[in-house]
Amino acid sequence: MTHYPETSVFFRKLRWEYPRITHGKGSWVYDDQGNAYLDGCGGAFVSNLGHGVAEIADAMAAQARKLAYVSGMTLTHDAVEEFAEEVVRLSPGDLDKVYPLSSGSDAVEAALKLARQYWAEVGTPSKQRIVALSPSYHGNTLLALSASAREHYKSMYKGWLVDVIRVPAYDADALAQAIERAGPETVAAFIMEPVGGSSTGALVPPSGYLTRAREICDKYDVLFIADEILCGAGRTGTWSALEPDDVTPDVQILGKGIAGGFAPLAALVAPARIVDAFAEGSGGLNHAQTFSHHAVSCAAGTATLRYLAQHQLIQRCAKVGQVLHARLAQLRGLPNVGAIRGRGLLAGIELVEDSSSDLPFPRAAHFAESLTRAALDARLIVWPNVGHRNGTDGDLVMLAPPFTVTDEEIDTIVERLGQAITQTVKHLSVRT
Repeated sequence: MTHYPETSVFFRKLRWEYPRITHGKGSWVYDDQGNAYLDGCGGAFVSNLGHGVAEIADAMAAQARKLAYVSGMTLTHDAVEEFAEEVVRLSPGDLDKVYPLSSGSDAVEAALKLARQYWAEVGTPSKQRIVALSPSYHGNTLLALSASAREHYKSMYKGWLVDVIRVPAYDADALAQAIERAGPETVAAFIMEPVGGSSTGALVPPSGYLTRAREICDKYDVLFIADEILCGAGRTGTWSALEPDDVTPDVQILGKGIAGGFAPLAALVAPARIVDAFAEGSGGLNHAQTFSHHAVSCAAGTATLRYLAQHQLIQRCAKVGQVLHARLAQLRGLPNVGAIRGRGLLAGIELVEDSSSDLPFPRAAHFAESLTRAALDARLIVWPNVGHRNGTDGDLVMLAPPFTVTDEEIDTIVERLGQAITQTVKHLSVRT
């Protein structure tokens, strides 16, 4: 008989022993046994302010006392107006209209539907197809999952997913060729992560790629959608990961850190030139979500963005990110550490069977999963990923600590991760 945690909760993983966390402060969370865990990945790349920030909780409580919820279908309120103004103030180029939602997957779904509807609104209904990168990840709703190149997530749902044009990550020539082969008159949008998330281990595009991708989309009349759910909101040391290349997308998608984990919040950000097409045509984006434009979530988002600015945490992320990557270089001496990638307080560490040959572990070894448990036993929280090499093989872990992380805590992260890697290799050798 299969054993899983004996509570009323339907957990995400049914063969995992879950510590029960009671509270958090700064970069640490604490369980009901008194153990302290260093949160090396912000939960799921979310807790950029750290845990237990009273200012955000107070802003949410104040909003809830006044107004918790009205439908965004027929009413507006101060909380959503203020949140949108804060996001627009930070957004690149002409991005000036904000559609708040409650999850990253939902925001991706909305952005891809926007692209399809936009071209129909302006009289080019043949533009329906999506171009996306491999590897990549954009979410778990069906259209977002279709755009993702994460085969082990998709295999169960093959008959329900739409066909997406796939190109190698950060290869501009391949992007242009794929659009030409498909016929530009059929392509609605190109969606990509400006700095890779867990599916690539924080892969940073080569110099000039983002500029060329923007030019290619302009040439072929394809909407450029930047999925910055993971890499945006300051995570890579600038508000948008596109900023170092001075590139503005047609649509930007934000999530995770924009409310610091205090409320579920995501956002689609688009320019008036696109929104005007809807206003002059059908009258609105055909995407309905009960908790879009949610008052308390928007209040959390506004408080988070103001806190980031007040404490100059994005600038701090850029500075402390250099410390993180310098310290991580110490792990290169371990025989099972491959490439280490990233920018700002985002890092991916690849685990390989042998660093000299760069061969991945066999998938049957479940190395990333075992390493995550070993790290948790060492009181360090990391984020695993598998399959980045070919859709099946490849193990890595991600780090994304809060922007408030100290140099000393970074040293502890690296030390505990190194211990967990060594321990996992040792256990694997015993089993084999």
